[in-house]
This record gives sequence, structure tokens and C-alpha cells, in this order.
Amino acid sequence: MLAFSALVAGSFSLGGQVADELAPTALNAVRFAIAAAIMGAVVFARGGVPRAALAAPWRYVLLGGIFAFYFVLMFEGLKTAPPVSAAAVFTLTPVLSAIFGWFLLRQVVSARIAGALGIGALGAAWVIFRADLAALLAFEIGRGEVIYFIGCVGHALYTPMVRVLNRGEAVAVFSFLTLVACAAVIALWGIGDIAATDWGALRPLVWITIGYTAVFASAATVFLIQFASLRLPSSKVMAYTYLTPSWVILWEIALGQPVPAAVVLVGVGLTVAALLLLLKD
Repeated sequence: MLAFSALVAGSFSLGGQVADELAPTALNAVRFAIAAAIMGAVVFARGGVPRAALAAPWRYVLLGGIFAFYFVLMFEGLKTAPPVSAAAVFTLTPVLSAIFGWFLLRQVVSARIAGALGIGALGAAWVIFRADLAALLAFEIGRGEVIYFIGCVGHALYTPMVRVLNRGEAVAVFSFLTLVACAAVIALWGIGDIAATDWGALRPLVWITIGYTAVFASAATVFLIQFASLRLPSSKVMAYTYLTPSWVILWEIALGQPVPAAVVLVGVGLTVAALLLLLKD
């Protein structure tokens, strides 16, 4: 999940720069088709898909549909939502995931985990708003934030649903079939946008974003989150998203952006403290 949070941060940085240049369904249809092909190559190199894994294919359609719902609404929301506001909305997913985990799996959140989630949320907000109280107080909910929040509800539901629907399938196989279903759902959803896109006129950064999100923010993260979801409570899995704003800072530094003020690192410390509480057995 540490790797998951770092890879997701990269998709935020790149996705925000091209959200207005390509329809969300068109971008995500291509990225998930590529991701499914990559994961499929891994699966078939290791023996293929067992017949038993194809039982109840509606499971993959359901999971793929949830994933499609989240990612399309993410890029739709980024068209109008400022990155700061969108990142703030994203930090609500651990709490939502804990709620779904209780309803679906009866996973009880202890006082320690609830406290850790609160500390993590505070630390993430500190980082997101760059320790600027005025920026926090000026936070306004706009159309893009509302759209993205609805998508985040789907992301939070996805985590416990993996454990509910998995019937012992290997993680790679389960991830591959979920990606295939996700790509199919998005392709059907956005067939008009896909046909209307002038793919040859897209600038290189758009293709870089598609490539990155396909390989690292789709194929890799689907595998990682399913691997973790089968081994950790839902609230712990999603709690690692609190580190995403901190990873974004490192991405910005690597891309030549200004180094944040030292006071912002207080928030990074809070998210690390929250993770230590969550990792304690």
C-alpha cells in the first residue's frame, strides 16, 4: 500500500494537466485496455486463467464497474476542481471505506484505528493546504468536488468488495479479469467519446499520462490494492491514501517544482504517526 499511494500520487500530478484535453471515458478506456493487456500477459505467462476463476463472471463486472465509476468521475471532477480541493476530498476515502467494511464484513474499527484515521486526516489536510489556515478556511465545495466525492464513494466501496467477491482466485488472475471488465464497461460507457477523439492530434504529455496511468496507476495499483485487501481490514488499506499528498510533494520536487515550507512537513509527520498506529497489531 506504500507503493500504491506513491503511484496514485503520480496519476494526480499528470492527470490534472491533461484532464481538459481528452474525455474521461476515452482516456480511461485506453488506459484500462492497456493495463488489462499487461496483466493478461503476466497471467498467461504463469499458466493462464483457471476454469474455476471464470465462475460467476458478474463479480468482475461489478468490481470493474465500480472502478470505472471512480476513475471516470475522478477525471471529470478534475476539469473544474482545483487540485488542492480534489486532494482534500480524496482523504475522505479511508473513513468511507471503514464504514463499508463494517456493513459488508462487520469489520469493527477500534478506538485506536479511529484515532489513527483522524490523525491521518489531519496530517493530510495540513499537507494539502500547505499549513495555510487561510487556504483551509477558504475551502468551498464546487461542482467538481461533488462529482469527485461521488467517485470516491465508489473507490471506498471497492476495497471491502474485493474480499466479499474473491473465492480464492490468485491475485493476478482476479486483477486481470477485473481490469478486462473495467475496460469493457468504460468502452461501452464512452463509445461516442472514443470515436470522436482525434487520437493523432494529442500532444505527447497526454500519451505519457495514458502510459503512466495504464502501467503504474492501473495494472500495478489494481494488483496492489487487491493483494492488500485480501490481507488487511478495509480501513487500514485505504488509510495509506493519507500518504498521497506527501508523495505528491516528492513528485513536485522531482519535477522541479519549489520545495514546500518546512512547516508543511509537520503534516507528513502526522500521516506517518497515523500509519504507525494502523500497522500496530
